Amino acid sequence: MYLNLISLQAGPEWYGPLGMGFLGFMLGSMLLMFALLVGLYVYTSFTLMKVAERLKTKPAWLAWVPIGNLYLMSKMAKMQWWPILLLLAWWIPVLGQVAFLVFAVFAFIWMWKILEARKRPGWWSLFALIPMVGLIWYLVMWGILAWSKK
Repeated sequence: MYLNLISLQAGPEWYGPLGMGFLGFMLGSMLLMFALLVGLYVYTSFTLMKVAERLKTKPAWLAWVPIGNLYLMSKMAKMQWWPILLLLAWWIPVLGQVAFLVFAVFAFIWMWKILEARKRPGWWSLFALIPMVGLIWYLVMWGILAWSKK
């Protein structure tokens, strides 16, 4: 057996075949998760861009920019953008949590107004609060907003 004590890393022969199999499984799982997250990002960005185009909100390409998409949502809701600045406090222990909760309230208000602008009931945004179901509903809701006829 071989153990490199200088760098505190073990060689492949130290782990054995079971350890390398587990390592391969973990790497494959991480790659699958990465692909899933990229797919979700592309889907949500594309649907947000389509909703912005339907609401004639410019520039719709901001849907592809990580913080720009929040600015675009505030413009689609016809509300102020400054609550995005609350996200700057995320690293401050207690204040960051409070700031994030305040931002979440604004995000729900934006979503409510976007739904109403697309002639959908605003209370649909509250479904996002339900654990697990909320994430699926969030994705379905953006699809409805982007591709429905209303």
